[in-house]
Amino acid sequence: MIIPGLRDFFDAHDRLFVLTGAGCSTGSGIPDYRDGFGAWKRDPPVNFSAFMGSEAVRQRYWARSMVGWPKIAGAAPNVSHRALAALEARGKIALLVTQNVDGLHQAAGSANVLDLHGRIDALRCMGCGARDSREKFQGELARLNPDFAALEAAGAPDGDADLNADFSSFIVPPCPACGGVQKPDVVFFGESVPRERVEAAYAAVRAADAVLVVGSSLMVYSGFRFVEEAARLGKPCAAVNLGRTRADALLTLKVEADCAAALSLLL
Repeated sequence: MIIPGLRDFFDAHDRLFVLTGAGCSTGSGIPDYRDGFGAWKRDPPVNFSAFMGSEAVRQRYWARSMVGWPKIAGAAPNVSHRALAALEARGKIALLVTQNVDGLHQAAGSANVLDLHGRIDALRCMGCGARDSREKFQGELARLNPDFAALEAAGAPDGDADLNADFSSFIVPPCPACGGVQKPDVVFFGESVPRERVEAAYAAVRAADAVLVVGSSLMVYSGFRFVEEAARLGKPCAAVNLGRTRADALLTLKVEADCAAALSLLL
């Protein structure tokens, strides 16, 4: 059985740098992007330059997001999130860096969390930088687009929805402060992770005894680089993930198991 190897890994290291991905939140009903081979299950998410450069892209994004928002807003932490919070409370986790944008680690009780890609429950104006809550924006979208608010569609990753419609009539309100473009306060594909977050994560890798990846294929470089750095420094790296990861060749230990099942056994 491979789980004892994971227990030995935890017992041997007191300051873990933990990196989590979508596989940590699938148990909360939030779909992931990739299959067991690391390939896309669906079309890639919206690109930053397309979102900023096209009103039609923004109409499609926000219409689908309005329909998908209730599912991600109502998601609750699962066993994976609670197990990591409990391990942090025991002093085993120095920093938890998540590629997820759902806020479920904090909801489960984890305190030392770095949201590498931001938070989907926050809104940011790309013009003046004003911030607001996504929940408040949801109400405005529904008020301006009552016909779309009545639609239903299957959920997709990060609060998206598999909605196909004519989006040309969808009204996307501008920033009330400056009239600028508003977007979720998350890092879109083609957009850079803020430098201060990257530096904070690198510093935590250097200070950690070992790295543990939970539920990520690491196909996106924004997360893979921290495992790459740990390996360069000679630090042990383990991963709990169903399927291939980009860092398989760098891992000291690979546990191909459901995140919740594996982590719950550590408790």
